[in-house]
Amino acid sequence: MRHIRLIAATGTAVAALALTACDNGTGTEDEGAARPKATVAAAEAGVSKSPESSTPAQDTTGSGTTDASATARTQTLSAKPATSATRKGQSTGRSVVLCNGTNTSVTAQPLNRPLNHMLLTVKNTGGKTCDLPYYPVLRFDQMQWVPQADESTQPQAVVSLAPGESGYASVLLSAADGSGSGGMTAHKLTVGFQGMTPNSDGGPSATPSLPAKGVYYDSTLKVTYWQKDLDAISSW
Repeated sequence: MRHIRLIAATGTAVAALALTACDNGTGTEDEGAARPKATVAAAEAGVSKSPESSTPAQDTTGSGTTDASATARTQTLSAKPATSATRKGQSTGRSVVLCNGTNTSVTAQPLNRPLNHMLLTVKNTGGKTCDLPYYPVLRFDQMQWVPQADESTQPQAVVSLAPGESGYASVLLSAADGSGSGGMTAHKLTVGFQGMTPNSDGGPSATPSLPAKGVYYDSTLKVTYWQKDLDAISSW
């Protein structure tokens, strides 16, 4: 009889345990809301992801994937206009004023040395720096041809004259050995100025005075490029 009561008590205890386990209506003990596996894994690893780091960047390639280099290029391009504008402003910072007959005085001086040479001097008499590109375009009296320039005398940069400064060019009037042809004496000289492109019009010309006896020239007549330093053509 005692054995039967022990079995009954044991059965009652088991039933009570079963009822306790089923009180939450799910058949399992309710130990709190279950956490997502990813969160649990992150917590166990000691790592926390912020929403910003877990949100993918906007796809700008149309391929469904994010191109980090494309994003970097977009940011770089967006900064370029300001740089380009700065450079453009630097390259056009000074407006070009050409040296010509309106803002200079021009003299023509025949030289004893070198033989059969003449020196042209252009002085800036204006209030602004002026540019003196290329070489002088000479015309004696009514001559119908233009003396050519010695290309070996071309300077590395365009000659610029500040107010009061002078530029120079040398003129070979005739061959010392008499090899030139068509020689004649001129009493008038017109000095033309070029613009910033070859053979373009640089503005009004100048008419420097010549000696009363005139200047003799022949077919070997030629000129140098304008120079800032007289020494550059002193032995030409």
